[in-house]
Amino acid sequence: MPTRKLTYLQAVNESLHQILEEVPESYLLGEDVGAYGGGFGATAGLIEKYPGRVLETPISEAAITGIATGSAIMGKRPILEIQFSDFLTVAIDQLVNEAAKIYYLSNGQEKVPMVIRTASGSGTGAGPQHSQSLENWLAHVPGLIVAMPSNPYDAKGILLAAVKNNNPVILFEPKSLYKKPSDIDIPEELYEVELGKAKLVREGSDLTVIALGRMVDIIKNMDVNPSLNIVDPVTISPLDIQGLLKEANKTNKVLILTESIARSGISAEIFTQLYEAGFKGTMKRLGGKFSPISAAKSIEENLIPTQEEIKQAIEELMHEN
Repeated sequence: MPTRKLTYLQAVNESLHQILEEVPESYLLGEDVGAYGGGFGATAGLIEKYPGRVLETPISEAAITGIATGSAIMGKRPILEIQFSDFLTVAIDQLVNEAAKIYYLSNGQEKVPMVIRTASGSGTGAGPQHSQSLENWLAHVPGLIVAMPSNPYDAKGILLAAVKNNNPVILFEPKSLYKKPSDIDIPEELYEVELGKAKLVREGSDLTVIALGRMVDIIKNMDVNPSLNIVDPVTISPLDIQGLLKEANKTNKVLILTESIARSGISAEIFTQLYEAGFKGTMKRLGGKFSPISAAKSIEENLIPTQEEIKQAIEELMHEN
């Protein structure tokens, strides 16, 4: 299968082109997804190629989430772009009280095969209302599948898996990675990355790092002495806890890294589920500080785990028995 390097954004764009070609029930909708090419360019070139299947919408996240939900019930497979994950707060009633519950309320007779793509996280100086990491919120809702691909390969492949799934799937795309060069080979053909399956990023022997989204890119590029066994959950809900446990048991020491706020966050959930599943080793977690994200770069960079904090946590774990 021929491969080449793509950025995260290019991989998403290619996947969307190929999905519209191969999945006739699929269509795109969202604010500026047509001529403008989406909030960050992920939908560039699609309206010219599929003019009847790329819908420009008014600025109303609640309305367009409702439209996507209704059309999914009627047999379509909508792919909705919410420009910034912060704006999911506007769509949350349709998403949480309708889309997530229709399968249960209909006793399994109705399905909602819809996908929401949304740019998340900090690192671009976009300020407190455009830089949050809200994946924790939606992972709390039964009926929603929540994933956060951390590289172009997974971003391309998981999109097809999400479109083929019969449940609402929310894909949080770390926007700080959108234009970053990647050394990962991306197949030209369309392929699937399985939802609900953790991935081993790098095999190591001293300490297991469970990292999400942007933090995967940060930890794998850090220069540290212990041999790190790096694992990416990829899907936040449902968690592949057995896959994570298998990797945790290889080193008996675990560091959980998230960009999202640590308090009441997904890092605490992973921490707890590992212990409940029988992990006997030592663990620490590092996440975002309990603060809005600043637009000032010098402050923004210190609101997520810094390299110095990560190195300190690794050193402390290596000295614990």
